[in-house]
Amino acid sequence: MTLFLMISFGALLALHLATVVLAGLRYTRPPERIDSDTDLPPITLLRPVCGLDAFDEVTLRSSFLLDYPDYNIIFCAARADDPACALVTKLIANFPHVPAKLMVGEAHITGNPKINNMQKGYLAAYTDHIVMTDSNLLLPRDYLRQLVARWQDHRVGLITSPAAGSHAENLWSAVECAFLNTHQGRWQLAADSIGLGYAQGKTLYGKRSIINAGGGLQALGGDLAEDVAMTKLIRDQGKRVRVAQQLYVQPIGTKSFDQVWARQLRWSLIRRQGFLHLFLLEMVQGPLLPTLICAGLVGSGALPAWALLATLTVWYGAEWALAWLARWPASFRDVAAFVLRDALIPVIWAATWTQRGLIWRGNRVSHPAKPSRA
Repeated sequence: MTLFLMISFGALLALHLATVVLAGLRYTRPPERIDSDTDLPPITLLRPVCGLDAFDEVTLRSSFLLDYPDYNIIFCAARADDPACALVTKLIANFPHVPAKLMVGEAHITGNPKINNMQKGYLAAYTDHIVMTDSNLLLPRDYLRQLVARWQDHRVGLITSPAAGSHAENLWSAVECAFLNTHQGRWQLAADSIGLGYAQGKTLYGKRSIINAGGGLQALGGDLAEDVAMTKLIRDQGKRVRVAQQLYVQPIGTKSFDQVWARQLRWSLIRRQGFLHLFLLEMVQGPLLPTLICAGLVGSGALPAWALLATLTVWYGAEWALAWLARWPASFRDVAAFVLRDALIPVIWAATWTQRGLIWRGNRVSHPAKPSRA
């Protein structure tokens, strides 16, 4: 029994360190990008908006500052009275040299309000290459060049990227960054490094011809979230989802515990509904199980007392090193946020089993996400 526990303990610690190394390797070199303008495809940048967040002017403005020879922007709002419409209209006027427009209205094709909002812009796009990007993502100037560079061969059907949290202004926003960066981001980068990419709705870069072959945006309403449905749509066509070499920044600002809890519970429910087999394994991702095993081995005399402290030092030290390398938040407060996050993970995981639907920006989405009535 002791031997089994020793092997299990070592395997869990090795798994953690392996994901740190795989994710960290992505940050040891500059992001891939295409510098030449030759053969760059025309691209439509589709950005749905809904309400205004603290950093939206900065993140939406970044849409107009991209270094790309042939792209246009379509902003989508469900209602004309949405406060984001005035901001978008101002930005379009401030950058007349960038082809951009705001489209208002909602096509009730699914139970997912985000998809319903984007449908009009998707249909209006005249390019085959399309990038769907959330409004709260801050785009680097070479954003589109990086995405195109990542599309390496005919087996690729989608380029995606989770967000990297930044600009945390209080403890709970630091916890949100800890979830996004050295936990979820780390695992998605590591999984992609071994060929297991999963779509993440912050960035979805694909071809309309491929998406249409899988049923179009309407097909993305078959799951609680469009990223889960998109992963299945791409894989069903025998193609691969690839994650961008590095993550793109989402400013977080100030968050409350309730906001962090609601968001993480929503994402946890999406993972449970979309990929149950992976969700069941999430408890091996955090330090709880190896710490308990280590404590048991210390109690039995199989390991010295200092092994428990050494385990936690190695665990969080590796995580801090990844954050430092990737230039993610890595202060003392962020290390404390790592610990708070890991204390919340098993509680959120257990609470997920009690949930049947989710709330997204005031809209209830339940599974299956069937079309709602107009």
